[in-house]
Amino acid sequence: MMMTSEWLDILDETDVLSRMILQSEQVANYRLAYKAVYEDEALVQQIQAFQRMKDHYEDVQRFGKYHPDYHTIMKSVRTQKRALDMHDAISALRVAENDVQDLLDEVSLLIGRSVSEAVKVPVSNPFFQTGSSCGTGCGTGGGCSCSA
Repeated sequence: MMMTSEWLDILDETDVLSRMILQSEQVANYRLAYKAVYEDEALVQQIQAFQRMKDHYEDVQRFGKYHPDYHTIMKSVRTQKRALDMHDAISALRVAENDVQDLLDEVSLLIGRSVSEAVKVPVSNPFFQTGSSCGTGCGTGGGCSCSA
């Protein structure tokens, strides 16, 4: 592949787009939420304790209900996850993550549609899957509810 002026123009435009995304309100909110979570020492310790418990959980999963600590660890993992999920800073970080992901999905769709309407762009939010995601047929014979 040869580098042409068109390719250089595309690379320049991608740099501009990257800067725009990094300077967006969604990314700024994400950075603030991330900072709020990881500057709270008690919350960081709580996250680390949950990570350690998840390691125990994975060990227990290998043996299932026959593991001697199965019920204790299963209950502890659920309790710790619930405590983390209910923390305001964690929930704000999750919302900010979803907002950034939605922004990236939107940009991906715009880029994909500028190439061709037939380009399939994977998105995490079904809201962005306009119409039928299988407009050209998916090969399942309509198994995914498309109009194949």
